[in-house]
Amino acid sequence: MISQKLLDARRFEEDTGNRIAAYARPGFHLTPWTGWMNDPNGFCFFQGQYHLFYQYYPFKSRWDNMYWGHAVSNDLLHWEYRPAALAPDRYYDQDGVFSGSSMELPDGRLLLMYTGVRLDGQAERPYGEIQTQCLAVGDGIDFEKYEKNPVLNENALPAGGSRRDFRDPKMIRLKDGRYAAILANRPADGSSQILLYTSIDGFSWKYETVLVENRNRFGKMWECPDFFELDGKQVLLVSPQDMLPEGFEYHSGNGTLCLIGSYDEEHFDFREENNQAVDYGIDFYAPQTILTPDGRRVMIGWMQNWDACAIREPEAPWAGQMSLPRELHIRDGRLYQQPIREFDALRHDKIEYTNVEVGEEKLYLEGVSGRMVDMEVRVRPKNPDVSYSKFVIRFAEEGETCTSIRFRPRESTLKIDRKFSGTRRAILHQRRCFVEDAQNELRIRIILDRYSCEIFIDGGRKVMTSALYTDQSAEKISFRADGEVVMDITKYSIQ
Repeated sequence: MISQKLLDARRFEEDTGNRIAAYARPGFHLTPWTGWMNDPNGFCFFQGQYHLFYQYYPFKSRWDNMYWGHAVSNDLLHWEYRPAALAPDRYYDQDGVFSGSSMELPDGRLLLMYTGVRLDGQAERPYGEIQTQCLAVGDGIDFEKYEKNPVLNENALPAGGSRRDFRDPKMIRLKDGRYAAILANRPADGSSQILLYTSIDGFSWKYETVLVENRNRFGKMWECPDFFELDGKQVLLVSPQDMLPEGFEYHSGNGTLCLIGSYDEEHFDFREENNQAVDYGIDFYAPQTILTPDGRRVMIGWMQNWDACAIREPEAPWAGQMSLPRELHIRDGRLYQQPIREFDALRHDKIEYTNVEVGEEKLYLEGVSGRMVDMEVRVRPKNPDVSYSKFVIRFAEEGETCTSIRFRPRESTLKIDRKFSGTRRAILHQRRCFVEDAQNELRIRIILDRYSCEIFIDGGRKVMTSALYTDQSAEKISFRADGEVVMDITKYSIQ
């Protein structure tokens, strides 16, 4: 039976969300129907469509008492809103329906597993929270919460595990047919650990082991774990809080982490081999993946950062976006990302320039402008024996307003900078990453979609993502160099 709280949210989102014009949203990135969005949840393929749920507060464009929003798509690029799926309407989740995942049951129903939050009455959030794991099952639109919720509570934690940081279940299927769920938890050392639970039927769960320990290596609490096989390796994705910087690989604050290794499923033994950031830009967090029907591993992340949420004005009709869906691969021990192949069908009106000389004068090219753009750029010194000192691309530009990327070949660093993008907030506006072997040639792909940019570097070896809310009238794109540079560019408009 649908609660009054969920009915009220559904009425509000339909009335308010339908008033937001299409041009006031991105063209191919999912936003909340109305109000606030953060983590992707329950990403799945169910009954012939992709379903994506998300952390949601429909009533204001700010974080509050979390619901689950819901949208469906045939191609992961064009989304249709569905009514809110879950509300904080039971005693065990009255202070928030937090992140989780989904799994199709053998009888054709969709099972949701999520973190229920309630305050213990002794302290305020965040330290007074009790987090438990809960279930809901339904037909893909309406869901009934399980009568035996919560199915995992503090009694299912290993010694020293915190009941206040115990969240974000990601369900997977084991080769023997059982269900497994990995969860983020804070152990006694104050950092993080990933716990593994199993179930025969998806409803009764038991604790198995600590799958991975952070041991204060990468930030503190890890959030939103995902765990999957990819190209013969096992991958764990998490989003650490309170990171310390390590060169240009990891930045301070909230970040993303990919651990690559081997896995013995019989003994739940994961052996780490490599680690790296998932995204090197400003706005990317809490990614979740899916295995598509044709066998591709596809990832979507929240295209925002807790350290930079103030970039969106609180009176805006919506706040928060999902990233472009990305196909994942492992090459040479690293995670590579590329826009899903379905995205190529959106490109039209190809414009191509080759061997364009770029110097100190700002250069504009005919036909190269816009805020819904896919642009591939190849940059190299005009004289192979004489390097340049800097190459700059400015986009969403009008007068002094712009967002820019700057590459310095002597340092091999690429920087994204949105401090002149029109924001009035003194928040996080710059990030840099190291680009290997780019002194002689830099290859980047820039995808713009009204309120964001995603930069794919060296064939997807690294990605930098940023939200930007510059007025849509700022459409110019310019190029400049300190030194002599030759550039090839292919630009598409996106439909």
